[in-house]
Amino acid sequence: MSSRYATTALRRWVVAVTAAGLVLGVAGCGSDDDPPTTPASASSSKPRGEGDKEPQSEEPQAPEETLAVLNGQDGFELTITSVQRDAGGFLTVKGRLTNTSERARALPAGVKGNETEVLEHGSSLGGATLVDAIGKKRYYVLRDTDGRPLTTTGLDIFRAQASSEVFMQFPAPPAGTTEVTFQLPTFEPGTIKLS
Repeated sequence: MSSRYATTALRRWVVAVTAAGLVLGVAGCGSDDDPPTTPASASSSKPRGEGDKEPQSEEPQAPEETLAVLNGQDGFELTITSVQRDAGGFLTVKGRLTNTSERARALPAGVKGNETEVLEHGSSLGGATLVDAIGKKRYYVLRDTDGRPLTTTGLDIFRAQASSEVFMQFPAPPAGTTEVTFQLPTFEPGTIKLS
């Protein structure tokens, strides 16, 4: 009988501790002093416009470096701001896509490329390539096991002067390759330096 009493007491203790943890967790999440914030994602799929607010950061941000500016159809402009090699053998290109025109425009369909597997997954920058002229190789945007391109997706209509942060991930060229030509259909090509 004492083991039955001990089991019942243990269950009550576990329930009490769990309930107290849930109460503290809920109380910690619901402060009215600070509005909820959502972290910005590198793969943000919705373009930001003039009325959207940037999250405030406590540290001053360093000015953004511009590695290349590519002009495209219908007033679109792609500014490449970062090219980083990953230890896993990947190269990530980041930048900002802007509608520089005075009216809302749809991103040209050609930026998706023409590969059936990529086209099945909606709008993206899946048509982007890197060309290593010295090594005579072309690198395409990587895809996951379902064929989705490893790039910003869901880009559609951009309001006038609106921009969106974008990224594209490629296989990394050999370490000795210091320069590649970046190509995105409907945009002029641009040369970018690799570190």
